[in-house]
Amino acid sequence: MKRILIIEEDDAIMSGLANLLRNEGYEIRSAKSGQKGYQVAKEIDPDLIILDLKLPGMSGLEICKRLRDEGMTIPVIMLTAKSEENDTVLALELGADDYVTKPFSVRELIARVRAHLRREEVATASGKEKMLDEFKFGEVVVNFKRHEVIKAGERQDLTNREFLLLEYFIRHRGELLTRDRLLENIWGYKVYPATRTLDTHVRRLRKHIEPDPDQPHYIKTVHGIGYLFEIE
Repeated sequence: MKRILIIEEDDAIMSGLANLLRNEGYEIRSAKSGQKGYQVAKEIDPDLIILDLKLPGMSGLEICKRLRDEGMTIPVIMLTAKSEENDTVLALELGADDYVTKPFSVRELIARVRAHLRREEVATASGKEKMLDEFKFGEVVVNFKRHEVIKAGERQDLTNREFLLLEYFIRHRGELLTRDRLLENIWGYKVYPATRTLDTHVRRLRKHIEPDPDQPHYIKTVHGIGYLFEIE
């Protein structure tokens, strides 16, 4: 049974989500404050976290940053309000895997929970699917066994989702990858949400591997379609 931690201040949202997810067969733990949620996350090591952006004591942003800094790579879905769009981008940059805007469709949220958990299972089972141990391009060295990226001799602090995205680009270098294809294969979506999640992760990834992130040499945007990863 997969274990989901819900960190949410609003009693109605908390109760509703907990009941629905239990009915889907998940084990649910919950917390109403940021500090308590952070402590529970450390204690139980859940399979996924649903995390409100605005929390008393410790914000969702701070929780996400701390967990990523401490090496926890479990999926994090952030709950945000439309007025928090700038913070949403920051949350993705700090390591959140996804976000859902309030008021949200319960069916959509459950679909995303399933997609993230399924994607983690597939990634674990595939065992890198016979990838080379190491891949080099420019000043970048990607070590798949150690889940590590070195650029110009310096280790880059990638989130789990950023590393999966880079691995997919490398595996499909030279192919034009649509946004829909990337969302389905990296995030597990079959019904595609707004592309901000993907675009923010690509922008973040460029900072780790590009000589000049503002003028990308490797991950090129194909406007209206998606991305192309090329090396010379």
